[in-house]
Amino acid sequence: MTGAAGRLDAGEGMTGPRARPNAIALRPGYHSPQVEVEVRLNTNEAPEPPPQRFLDELAATVAGLGANRYPDRRATQLRSAIAAHHGVDPGQVFCANGSNEVLQCLFLAYGGASRTVIVFEPTYALHSHIPLLTATEVVTGNRDHDFLVEVPAARSLLAEVARGHGPREPSITMLCSPNNPTGSAEPRGTVEALAAAVPGLLVVDEAYGQFAQSSALDLLDSHRNVVVVRTFSKTWAMAALRLGYLVADEEVVAACEQVVLPYHLDSVKQAAGVIALRYESEMRQRVARTVEQRGRIAAGLTELGLKCWPSEANFILFRTQGARSREVWQRLVEHSVLIRDVSDWPGLEGCLRVTVGTADENTRFLDTLRIVLAETSPPAA
Repeated sequence: MTGAAGRLDAGEGMTGPRARPNAIALRPGYHSPQVEVEVRLNTNEAPEPPPQRFLDELAATVAGLGANRYPDRRATQLRSAIAAHHGVDPGQVFCANGSNEVLQCLFLAYGGASRTVIVFEPTYALHSHIPLLTATEVVTGNRDHDFLVEVPAARSLLAEVARGHGPREPSITMLCSPNNPTGSAEPRGTVEALAAAVPGLLVVDEAYGQFAQSSALDLLDSHRNVVVVRTFSKTWAMAALRLGYLVADEEVVAACEQVVLPYHLDSVKQAAGVIALRYESEMRQRVARTVEQRGRIAAGLTELGLKCWPSEANFILFRTQGARSREVWQRLVEHSVLIRDVSDWPGLEGCLRVTVGTADENTRFLDTLRIVLAETSPPAA
């Protein structure tokens, strides 16, 4: 059958090789609705662009790059700049097209058939989706009522997996902190305990790390199995350029370099990353403004009688009244305000997630939400 977009369903009408069955069976990848609205607060982007001086400097650099030449395959200048930023050796840095490609390389190198990954739900959907693309078995643990990982429960899960799979111990344990979509950040003690307990890599996804009070980067010297993943998309306001990286032991970096495609990181984003790091002060100021606005949104949601969770990221998770969440989301869209409906994620029934925007965007969101809640409130008994 041909779908609405004119695409043949997988396998139908095909006379040649078909996609592997476990790929066809996968749920669609992580996609956020791209809807034309006046206020877009659904993808955790930075509310402000990078400084104009950054854009001017990047434009001047790009003009002299030489588009006929391949990029530096090892991204030498970029890796050195990131290493200096974090106080590590350039050999501990691996860069890729957004943190998602970083994760993909980790699973290509350390995952695969007969290997497992542990994730703690609810969390970032691609922590399960990317392993499945690499034929890595996903084992799921649960977070507590505050959406934090409980160390005793995690240890029990590790022991259970080891008993059930024998040599197939988890090669990777994923920990998103601050966690998407809940905003919760794991205490340092939890991260350190997991680093000591897991049999393979502990990959700490710190896409929102600059908003948090602590970082697993401090554990790299004492725990060689810790991998910290960062992105330029959020606090550096470079979502359009798709640049991410990891900081880890040099053996992990070497393994990722073995599986990544040649010349995968183009010269423009390499230059952008180097230049962006010169504007750390401006980045920190954007983070401070976002944190201030985050507090304002949290207060507004509480004033509306909604449950919201403490966040150490640039978004807030909140709960409406049960099944009304989808209706609230749709009515907001009708008012040209787009947030993220996460009510079908594990453990997030009735929940929505709003990105912190500019002051004006946040005012528009809160004012519109107040109207929508009044319109959709069930009649009094």
